[in-house]
Amino acid sequence: MNTLVTDASKAGASVGLAGDRITINGGRPLTGRIEVRGAKNLVTKAMVAALLGDTPSLLRNVPDISDVRVVRGLLEVHGAKVLDGDEPGSFVLDPANVESAHMADIDAHAGSSRIPILFCGPLLHRLGEAFIPDLGGCRIGDRPIDFHLEVLRRFGAIVEKLPSGIRMSAPNGLEGTKVELPYPSVGATEQVLLTAVRARGITELKNAAIEPEIMDLVNILQKMGAIITVDTDRVIHIEGVERLTGYTHTALFDRNEAASWAAAALATSGDIFVGGAQQAEMLTFLNVFRKVGGAFDIDDDGIRFYHPGGDLKPVVIETDVHPGFMTDWQQPLVVALTKAQGVSIVHETVYEQRFGFVDALVEMGASIQIHKECLGGHACRFGQRNFNHSAVISGPSTLHGADIEVPDLRGGFSHLIAALSAEGTSTVSNVGIISRGYENFITKLKQLGADFVLEG
Repeated sequence: MNTLVTDASKAGASVGLAGDRITINGGRPLTGRIEVRGAKNLVTKAMVAALLGDTPSLLRNVPDISDVRVVRGLLEVHGAKVLDGDEPGSFVLDPANVESAHMADIDAHAGSSRIPILFCGPLLHRLGEAFIPDLGGCRIGDRPIDFHLEVLRRFGAIVEKLPSGIRMSAPNGLEGTKVELPYPSVGATEQVLLTAVRARGITELKNAAIEPEIMDLVNILQKMGAIITVDTDRVIHIEGVERLTGYTHTALFDRNEAASWAAAALATSGDIFVGGAQQAEMLTFLNVFRKVGGAFDIDDDGIRFYHPGGDLKPVVIETDVHPGFMTDWQQPLVVALTKAQGVSIVHETVYEQRFGFVDALVEMGASIQIHKECLGGHACRFGQRNFNHSAVISGPSTLHGADIEVPDLRGGFSHLIAALSAEGTSTVSNVGIISRGYENFITKLKQLGADFVLEG
């Protein structure tokens, strides 16, 4: 009989404390059905976009994750109303009474999130000023805000760096501009979109990110009255408009969470139906999943991921911007690759420090070597820069239980997968980080038959 959390309130809620620990008795296949809701990387930006409208917005399919609660708090300290909608997982966002917020309040609500930088464009349009604190986020690589600030300057914002944070003002309003990104950054693309839609004139953005979450944000802005053209060569043109209204929108599903549960099914020899997952946005992942030896069945309401038996196969993966293999997919899949028969190579080209999580896997018995060279693919921007950004995984390895501390969001979920697939007992601490992007993951583990005890 499983040893499970008996406190229903604890089992049903996302873990929220950084000190939380989970003790896992591994070696049991995960089987059953779970549901994924809206993408973390879209929902939080959609909530910010509501500031641009002069009427309320209705956002559906909102996950109960800590990043959403952070944005809700930031909206509320700026005077916006965020009310629960008529159906579960929906918000009504009313920006009618938006006002400037105190830096201390912004800092208190932001925590380690980097989302405040995306408030700047909308707040400059509404109030003529914006404040942001020092920004945090997962420690997976250099994610500087300097380029965001430079973009805002090009629109006409005046940026002042203060000891307590950064103050911006736009006494003459914002004007369209031309921006060419050195790399198709998702965050920088979002910054341009959220700022350009109400700037005077036309904005041209070259080398833009075109991830599904970006395109869904474009859909939302178009519903609000924006005029946005996305060309096939990663060029986006935005014609600024004077007025935007609220929107009604159902958020795109979280393909990162779906891929994580798929990797968990593969690593534990399990069988998981991920309700809400869709084929189109996961095309590249599904190809790799099949090459590794995983199987899947696609239904209208989700995708079943399962281990069909037999040996898993090694693969060579190079992460890239969409439509390439997402960086957020590689960490969970690396755990499954430790069980593949042969040598796999993962070349990380998006974040230069995303392999810190493998130290715990090696401690658990995995054979993984990290290299500074660009292995298994083309030379990337991290080559010859002394970044450990390529991994060689030799398998199959039998993982054993260990004490692990979660380093970041995706790495943390990967550690959960490792503990679930390992022989023996593991204690995973700092699991509160995982609740930033995985809704009710404790409940979902219970639904899938995991053997664990949660300690607050």
